[in-house]
Amino acid sequence: MTRYLHTFTAMKSRFEVCVLAVMMLSLGLWVRCDIPSSLCGAYMEGDVNVAILSSIHSKVINLHKRTRPQPFVCTDFDLVTFLQSMGAIFAIEEINNSMLLPGIKLGYEICDPCASPTKALHCVEHLLAINGSLPALSDYSDFRPPVKALLGERYSELSIAIAKLLSLYLCPQVSTQSSAPVLSDKLRYPSFMRVIPSDVYQAQALVKLISHFSWNWVGVVYGDDDYGRAAYQSFMQESAGKICADFEKVVPHYLDHVDIEKYIKDAAKTIRESSAKVVLLILKPQLVEKLFKEMIQTNTSRVWIASDAWSIYRPLTKMNDINKVGKIFGFSFTMANIPGFEDYLRNLRPTPGAINDYIEEYKQLRLNCSLWPSNCTVDDILYAVDQREAYGERVAIYAIAHGLRTLLKCDETACSGETNFPPWKLVESMRSVNFTLDGTRYFFDEHGDFVDGYDLILWKENGDERIIEIVGKFLLKKGDVEIFSEYESINNSLPLSRCSKSCIHGYAKNQSKISCCYNCVECPEGKYTDGYDLPECLKCPEGKWSLNGSSKCEEFLEIYLAWTNSYPIALLVATAIGLVLVFTSFIIFSVHRNTTVIKKADNKMSCFMLLGLTVSFVSVIMFIGRPTEHHCRAQQALYGLGFTLCVSCILVKAYRTFLAFMAFDPDKQHQLKKLYKPVINLVLLTGAQGLILLLWMTLGKSPEPVKKWPGTGLEKYVVCDEGSIIGFGVMHGYIALLAFICFFLAFKGRKVPHDFNETGVIIFSMLIHLFVWLCFIPIYIERNKTEQRHIVQASAILVSNYGIIFCHFVPKCYIVLWELSENSRALIMVRLAGGIKDDAASDINIFHEAGRNTPNSGINSPGVGPSVIEISVISKDVSSTIKTEDFFNTDRGSIDPTVSRHVKARQRHTTK
Repeated sequence: MTRYLHTFTAMKSRFEVCVLAVMMLSLGLWVRCDIPSSLCGAYMEGDVNVAILSSIHSKVINLHKRTRPQPFVCTDFDLVTFLQSMGAIFAIEEINNSMLLPGIKLGYEICDPCASPTKALHCVEHLLAINGSLPALSDYSDFRPPVKALLGERYSELSIAIAKLLSLYLCPQVSTQSSAPVLSDKLRYPSFMRVIPSDVYQAQALVKLISHFSWNWVGVVYGDDDYGRAAYQSFMQESAGKICADFEKVVPHYLDHVDIEKYIKDAAKTIRESSAKVVLLILKPQLVEKLFKEMIQTNTSRVWIASDAWSIYRPLTKMNDINKVGKIFGFSFTMANIPGFEDYLRNLRPTPGAINDYIEEYKQLRLNCSLWPSNCTVDDILYAVDQREAYGERVAIYAIAHGLRTLLKCDETACSGETNFPPWKLVESMRSVNFTLDGTRYFFDEHGDFVDGYDLILWKENGDERIIEIVGKFLLKKGDVEIFSEYESINNSLPLSRCSKSCIHGYAKNQSKISCCYNCVECPEGKYTDGYDLPECLKCPEGKWSLNGSSKCEEFLEIYLAWTNSYPIALLVATAIGLVLVFTSFIIFSVHRNTTVIKKADNKMSCFMLLGLTVSFVSVIMFIGRPTEHHCRAQQALYGLGFTLCVSCILVKAYRTFLAFMAFDPDKQHQLKKLYKPVINLVLLTGAQGLILLLWMTLGKSPEPVKKWPGTGLEKYVVCDEGSIIGFGVMHGYIALLAFICFFLAFKGRKVPHDFNETGVIIFSMLIHLFVWLCFIPIYIERNKTEQRHIVQASAILVSNYGIIFCHFVPKCYIVLWELSENSRALIMVRLAGGIKDDAASDINIFHEAGRNTPNSGINSPGVGPSVIEISVISKDVSSTIKTEDFFNTDRGSIDPTVSRHVKARQRHTTK
């Protein structure tokens, strides 16, 4: 029963076909397809026919097992390519209904290569065949195949195979998605054209996109076909030195490859183990789907960069758990809505007089979906696919039509050219087309490519699915990625994918063997970086400087001893105390100038010393504040003159003691006595220093303020430069020489009783001065380029001044104020007698009778009358009478009172 039913159904179908054929013959609309039914899926006769190659099915069954040249069996209906073929048909019908080609009807024949280059060549062979065969000619100049142009293919691998064959006949081929760079080679593919840019520009766009988000460490997975390999090579060439690939994985191009799952799992494992957070996928959308399933199973999230092959593949947006894979960016060829196309798809049916088995197959698949939803393999084309994906076919058909308009010499009413022309003529006219469609101007460049640009795509989460949004553009003229303002916040939510951490401002890259991997090195002083990941530190301009790790150069800061700083305040306090001591000493010495202690200290010389100390203290003040030329000169001049005067006074005292108490040869004593002229000595000794300073300040290079930089830091020290180091050295050397002479003379008289000389304090004060200035020299030289050199010199001056004050003045003031009972001449003479007894073993015999001068002694001190004091000293070992002469007032020019006067003085000063 069932068998009879099947037989009846078959007979009924044949009868319906015969009836349809009779009806077409009667209407004069005979539709002819010379291609076998297995290849010709859609057909409409026209005055000029266009072949359309569209892989409406994406797989050839058992292609890897094919051992005989038997017919191909295709499977896996692809909605995207089906939509694109419908877009081409819609454009052809739109042109036929317009006056673009008046009087000319465009026809079409659609052949499905099923994404196989071999089957694509099979299609081309039959499309170009005349009367069922493809002629082999020596000259194809007059070869007139039934189709005059070919639209397709989607995949570069198929387009390359087709273009090689068509280059023999110079039949124009226009592709809407084949972007392999090799197809721009007009020497190898002279008749190939495309309405998209080459992958060379896609590689530029990908590199710009990755660089825009500051990524430089990515992974790459690409297909093992002409498109995948070419796109990968273009990307690596364009990204050289900017972006590095942590890994590169190759996946077979054919979906029915026997090891396809193994390759996908291996690629997924590599992605999971890689440190790269960004992965570029140059694959078919079906392979991307397989890879995403692996990522979802292992809950692996990355940032995915889509090539144009799958960037707008709508079925992927509806995958289960698609939101788990992470962010997806990509570039698509410029898209736009096709006016009226949506209505066309809603009422999808073959054009009257045309055959379209693909529409019938789609409707049958959709019918099965309504009957058995669980077995549905095809979604509604209105919702499953972005209709803008068919815009490229619209542009390509219009490019062919404008080429025909030129070739057929069409005007507003008719076309006068021959419609059965050799295809190579259309190639020439198409290369020169320049037309406007939907407000956009289109033309082919010298390589047969369009050079408009790309849309930047973001797969935005929308519930459990994704929606494709255009968030920016890459225009070839600008050569950079432009993200629309409303999407600029995207960068904040993206992970960082870099081989090394970014070098911040103030650091530069120390490159390793891998161009994207480096260490960050801090910029040294004098260099800076004001950006991220700069290859080297920039040198500061003249007059500016920077510290280690600086992001900018700064002006130098002037440093000097400001009045408000701690060091200058300390110097001022020390100077003030010193001046107070000086003035206090002067007052005490003036008030008590008639006391024995003050007389013994020589009040006149002491006053000159205090004057010199005052000037020396004032010189310290000159070191504070911003130096000027006058300050610099005053520093050295005041100190040099003041301290020289002070040391000269000490030298006069030391020389007097040396003459009075040292045993000399009488002749030498007489000669040396002539040199003892206190006031003249002071004038000469201090005048010599004045002459040194005068020569230094006038003839030599005088001190002046300079900015000295120690070679590091942002501080330049405003200091006084000595000018002539010789003048500076001679000035200090002269003072040191005087101090050394003082020390020498005092040292020679060190055993004289202390009540009659100041050898001890002279020795000690001069040792302090010499030691301080001996230490001053290396420290001063070491601090040559800082403001501390002023502190060093000022401190040395203060220490020297204080050394003299505390050695020469403070003890005497103390004795005068607090030990008046001890300040009696009688007690002094008692201590003198005791000192002589103790020094008897040294053969020191000092005696002069009253009113008697030792012949040729030279120590009588003219004008100084000796007062005779006899002191009887009883000792265990020595009993003698010693006559001594009082030399306390050797320069006073008057005779001291008699013994009775001294006794009265003793009684007057003795504490009751």
